[in-house]
Amino acid sequence: MNNAAALAAEDRRALELDALSAILPIDRRDALASLLTDDDVATLKHLAGEGIGDNSLRALASDLAYLEAWSLAATGAPLPWPAPESLALKFVAHHLWDPQKRETDAAHGMPAAVEAALREKGHLRKVGPHAPATVKRRLAHWGTLHRWRGFDGPFSAPTLRAALRLAVRASARPRGRKSQKAVTRAVLDQLVAGCDSNRLVDLRDGALLLTAFASGGRRRSEIAGLRLEQIFREPPVPLDPADPRSQALPCLSILLGRTKTGSADEESRVLLIGPPVLALEAWIAKAGIAKGAVFRAIDRWGTLQDQALTPQAVNLLVKARCAQAGLDPAAFSAHGLRSGFLTEAARRGVPLPAAMRQSQHRSLQQAARYYNDSEARLGAAARLLV
Repeated sequence: MNNAAALAAEDRRALELDALSAILPIDRRDALASLLTDDDVATLKHLAGEGIGDNSLRALASDLAYLEAWSLAATGAPLPWPAPESLALKFVAHHLWDPQKRETDAAHGMPAAVEAALREKGHLRKVGPHAPATVKRRLAHWGTLHRWRGFDGPFSAPTLRAALRLAVRASARPRGRKSQKAVTRAVLDQLVAGCDSNRLVDLRDGALLLTAFASGGRRRSEIAGLRLEQIFREPPVPLDPADPRSQALPCLSILLGRTKTGSADEESRVLLIGPPVLALEAWIAKAGIAKGAVFRAIDRWGTLQDQALTPQAVNLLVKARCAQAGLDPAAFSAHGLRSGFLTEAARRGVPLPAAMRQSQHRSLQQAARYYNDSEARLGAAARLLV
């Protein structure tokens, strides 16, 4: 294919990806169009039509683009369908390797030429072997895309499973937290204090932070996708549940719809009570939002835009407010609101099932980790010499 034909094909794929702009990050459209093949784009459009979750589709598209970039760098050709077992084994060998062995064997792990090609195009940033969870996810998505294309693929082969298990052990990379530090109540108060003005951006950011935390530590994608139609006014509730005559607090409920671990037809609701309700209502009134996205972009001149914030924008917002509060933005991310909610709940003695009902965690093991961490810090077992 000559250059003109290749550019025309990229333009065509870019236009087709426009149809998925509500799901895929539009700022990456051109990059995706240059990496994905016509069949790749057709597969993504088919998956979107089948009702696959937005977050899952974004992850599939991102991983597919990386796989295509890696295949071009490692073999000089796009991904073959179905992929041979040898190619899947090569992918594992290139991404999971032993750093100590690499010091004495330069050929171990990803070849230098492949690494350089991926770095030049911005597909590879970190140094060292990949996180095992990332490699496993990409292999799982590779297998999913095979099945949607009608192929079996090599991903259940015993040799690949054994190689993956041994490679994970050799790479010995500890699992990192999505947010190094949790946004607990004390941190949240610092962030919200920086939003104490009547400026549109401050009203939005304060309402977003309080809503995300108080509603159970909502994921950044759920906050970015929150729509006015999901919010319902509820009867006021007493400040002291044991005293019905105590001060009444405003209450809202949020219909979550489709989440990372749930489906849109489960009618999962979480409550907002008190200050978060006031902040959210003040933002909606000031912004004049009558329908659609609740948390929207604001340009540099303070003008409200029609489009919703992206999940990445939510993450950057948290980091920016941390920097404003004098905190290290590298230590915090939007996921810190989620971990912070459970950490704070544990510190205040909220029963784990009640906290999980608000956070909508499905995994008891995952949610209990924050409770266990809190108990370890506050308990006597680690204080025998104090």
